[in-house]
Amino acid sequence: MNQVANHLYQKGNYALDYTELKTDQPGHAWREGMVSGNGTNGYITSGSPYHDSFIFQHMWFNFPSADPRHIPAELTGQLEEARHHVFNQNDQWTIKHDNGQRRSRTFYYSYHPGHQLRLHLHNESDVTEYTRWTNYETAETGVAYRNIEGQWMRTSFTSRTDNVSITRLQHSDQGSKLHLTLSIDDISHMSGVQGSMSEVKALRYKKLVDAEAHYIAQIAHYPAYADSELREGGYAGVTGVVIVNGTKERVVLEDTDEQMNVGKEQNPAIRIQDADAVYLITVSGRTHTLGDIEAFADQSQYDLLDQLIQHTNKVIQKYTSTERIFDYEEALAAHAAWQRAEFNAVQFSLVGDDSDKYADNVTLIERQKASPYRLNHAFVEQIYNQGRYAMICSSGASAPRLCGMWTGEWDPGWRGIYTLDANVNLQVAAMNTGQLTEAQRGYITFFLRNAPDFQLNAQMAYGMHDAIQISVNSDGDRAMHVEYDNDYPFEYWNAGASWCLLPIFEYWQCFGDTELPIVPEMNIDRLQALLSVEDGGLADEAFGRLKKRGTLELAKDILLPLLTKQANFWEQICTPEYFTDQAGRVHYEAGKMELLPGERYMILPAYSPENHPIGYNSTITANATMDISAARDGLNMTIQVEQALQRPGYEVAIARWEGLLAQLPHYRYDTDGALCEWAMDDYIENNNHRHLSHLYAAWPAYETQTNPALATASSIALHNRDLFNTEDATAGHGWMHKALVHARLKNAEGVQQALLPMTEDGYYTSLMTDHDTNRRNDCYCTDTSFGVVAAIHEALLYSNTGEIEVLPALISDWKAGNMYGLMARTQVKVTQLSWDIEAGWVEVKLSSLRSAQAIKLSCGIAWTTVSVDGVEAKGQMDGGSAYITVDFHKQQEVTVRFHLK
Repeated sequence: MNQVANHLYQKGNYALDYTELKTDQPGHAWREGMVSGNGTNGYITSGSPYHDSFIFQHMWFNFPSADPRHIPAELTGQLEEARHHVFNQNDQWTIKHDNGQRRSRTFYYSYHPGHQLRLHLHNESDVTEYTRWTNYETAETGVAYRNIEGQWMRTSFTSRTDNVSITRLQHSDQGSKLHLTLSIDDISHMSGVQGSMSEVKALRYKKLVDAEAHYIAQIAHYPAYADSELREGGYAGVTGVVIVNGTKERVVLEDTDEQMNVGKEQNPAIRIQDADAVYLITVSGRTHTLGDIEAFADQSQYDLLDQLIQHTNKVIQKYTSTERIFDYEEALAAHAAWQRAEFNAVQFSLVGDDSDKYADNVTLIERQKASPYRLNHAFVEQIYNQGRYAMICSSGASAPRLCGMWTGEWDPGWRGIYTLDANVNLQVAAMNTGQLTEAQRGYITFFLRNAPDFQLNAQMAYGMHDAIQISVNSDGDRAMHVEYDNDYPFEYWNAGASWCLLPIFEYWQCFGDTELPIVPEMNIDRLQALLSVEDGGLADEAFGRLKKRGTLELAKDILLPLLTKQANFWEQICTPEYFTDQAGRVHYEAGKMELLPGERYMILPAYSPENHPIGYNSTITANATMDISAARDGLNMTIQVEQALQRPGYEVAIARWEGLLAQLPHYRYDTDGALCEWAMDDYIENNNHRHLSHLYAAWPAYETQTNPALATASSIALHNRDLFNTEDATAGHGWMHKALVHARLKNAEGVQQALLPMTEDGYYTSLMTDHDTNRRNDCYCTDTSFGVVAAIHEALLYSNTGEIEVLPALISDWKAGNMYGLMARTQVKVTQLSWDIEAGWVEVKLSSLRSAQAIKLSCGIAWTTVSVDGVEAKGQMDGGSAYITVDFHKQQEVTVRFHLK
């Protein structure tokens, strides 16, 4: 085994081959590259020995289009018409433009890569002992190989402390010098440009190298569309170049006659000779004020470029001294201290089958493919670690995009945006229990950036005030209702606010109230308006603190105002004019002002993505079960925060929301006992679909935990999906969603069977993931990578306020193992969870963040006796389930051992 790989495997992964990114028609080779990032900046690198490429990333890079950035005015006027036709079961009604034509969707902007830096090393000869790797503890990627001149090594990382990506190239171990050329690849030759994304050709850019070869850069002006906030915008990337000994010079390579390139010299580069070491320091950024695109070709000064150059120079100066030209190890140390603590906060291992423990990525993938009915232990450990690593790398500035934060193409699947009806929800599902410290801030920042559009959505779709409605997608800059049409009526998707606020609520459950730094790119006065609600919100004191210190209190300043706006949505969508009587029959009474005893609201229009009942050829429906569950969940979250804060008038608010809860529609059950996707007697269930929207009560909500009948009905519904979904079962997000539902329903075998399909062809040699089991949609996508982490957490630990269950869905093949550091959603840290089923014990060490609380602790594996800190404890029963009460009033740490039957 390669010595470099052996050293790094315990906290990293490695591969013994690479896929070189060609300078022309690169295809999807970039997807095999290894990644690093700090949530804002990052890169993908191929690891090719002599023709390496670095595709630099920036979380806020959005490529504009001519699509409108406003909600169509006709949307508001269609509500009553939609309600009327849904109520009367007219599935032929269509959503229209104001000219009467059937509506065509418009779309958000597309994520795009930064500059693609090419490293052409001239010391070429036959390569042996090749390895490339990712180190999870340092966020370093590396390449090592041997040729006739000795062993060569280069490493790179994206710094969390300095917000730059740094690469170090060193002379060989035999003293051979570095000879290389640094250049930037043409945008037209990058992946995706020659395909469907013809709009890129309206881009204008330049490649720049200063006279002293201190930096190589690319600056680009976006196409100018009249209604675009980026009409005068653009982006840039700068790579500062530092060498030890040797020479560097600015050279001009052969022109490529690219029309988009308007630089006076099309192809400037940097040639380095006889160097002992080379350091590359890279940062990217964007601007809204690059000027008029017509003047760009003659422009010679760029504020953005100057800022980025100053930033790289500052970092170079910081790590330069009289002893060293640039101290890579010092630059790495400050960042690695944070990275190491973040990654190691949670650790997962399985005990037993160690035969593949030190295998390379390709071998692990092949071993898993050869084991189609069980999860290979080494493989599952490694994809857990890789998923956790990538979560960390793409957290801090925002929520993860569909692709985390990485793309090498200009036409990424689904535009590389934020998809809020499953993908982002899955990607952040493990951030709280996984003890990530930056992910929550990034997610909250993302939500606040988009919340003004969420308010506008509720106003335009439903005529609501002081309410929020989530859009299906966001490009990070905007999240208004534009991506909707008759087949995908997302303007009537109602459950989004509850689902998207739940991770913030769970953050509060895990860590309690806290003061958060909030620095979204938005006007601070607009933020005050957003977080103020008619019935209480951002107070003057909190607003003053926000303006002075840039912080907000989680529960009082963020959660309560947003949850209240979410609750207002449910209150306003429920009109007494549409209701069901005590027998469940639907009624419409124009002008009806209140419900009578026994009557319940209808929720319409509704949309259960992306399904429709059999025989009813419209996805615009009523009483979607997802809506009912989300409303119940959202209102309960609001009540819990009101109870915790007890602000003036909280009793009135709680009574208001409890009253609404009591009048929401009942769930409906099919003839086989399954929970139905729509609570409408006239609808026929359609189980030939991959989505599990109607199982919201099981996950992400917790309702099935206290309602055994609902849990049974949910299990039957999930079984029906498995039985009848025969046409579309490739999407990774569908399988991850299914794994999480199975975990909540305590079906261990179901968890494994849901995780297995993506191991068929879903993983690249970098251990990053595709959108599909068979790569059908040809899309680099991280919801599988991140979703695996969440599924393992849920299989090993269930928690909610005041309760913890260990091993609720332990896969039968995982007979012994350890999980360190998980957070429980009741302000308890599970410092250790260990089990050995054959030896007959499960042990858990708990540490409470609160000075006084009592929790119910149970074990998903049948047990006979239990001890707390070595003293036998008495078990109790609740609905047939055994548990013990752990009291943290006397001490903050306890060790509990369950002795198994």
